[in-house]
Amino acid sequence: MAATTAVATGPVVALGDSYTAGELLPLDLSATPLGCTRSTKAYPVLVASALEAPLVDAACQGAGVQYMTGAQHTAAGTNPPQLNALAPDDSVVMLTLSGDDMGFWSTLDTCMELSVTDLFGSPCERHFTSGGTDQLAARVTAERPKMTAVLAAIHARAPLARIFVVGYPDLFPQHGGCWPAVPITNGDIAYLRSTELLLNAMLAADARAAGATYVDTYTPTIGHDFCQRASVKDVEGLVPTSLTYPFHPNARGQAAIAAAVLAAIRG
Repeated sequence: MAATTAVATGPVVALGDSYTAGELLPLDLSATPLGCTRSTKAYPVLVASALEAPLVDAACQGAGVQYMTGAQHTAAGTNPPQLNALAPDDSVVMLTLSGDDMGFWSTLDTCMELSVTDLFGSPCERHFTSGGTDQLAARVTAERPKMTAVLAAIHARAPLARIFVVGYPDLFPQHGGCWPAVPITNGDIAYLRSTELLLNAMLAADARAAGATYVDTYTPTIGHDFCQRASVKDVEGLVPTSLTYPFHPNARGQAAIAAAVLAAIRG
């Protein structure tokens, strides 16, 4: 798919998971369904406001690739297939997607539970690489053709739109960890960090192959991971110090992501 140089004047569209939706910081009570937990401080809202463009926000917490073409039933309403939000005159499409397909929550839960079995080792890495195959790396590999199909479908429905694949910010510290505040061993922090880098690399490669633009939100958020003090962190830890869901970008993090997206759009 070749990158388009056409200029459209239609809406900005947001697709993807809770990192796109904003996850409760604070909840946008006008957004339906409420179960998608979209926020007025999420990066799509900030980007659309800066561009002075109308926003069509279809993102939903817990969304994986299957919910791009299938309805998602939440605890408070059903979100239609996200690709239904696209139209031929859309100007920009932004999406953050794949974390839920990777089993984001269950992986972190496993790593936290296993930490007490070997505080100075890498029990979670041993768990996910037992048998000689890195299960998390395999999930990244399996996700790539799914994302390729999603990007092709977006282009087919919004042929004039510039597509921005927005990567995941730096969740994990570059060195060490912060057990027990986030009960994951230092060794497993390093393993999870390498997995996140692998996921972002896959998203970047898929974006390039599809003629889309990959937005690196990891580099600008290094040093602002969940182990940092409240005034510095862009991503919350197990017990949030600001209003958002655990292990999700806070308002500062969403603003950093928005800045990276705007730089890519204007670059």
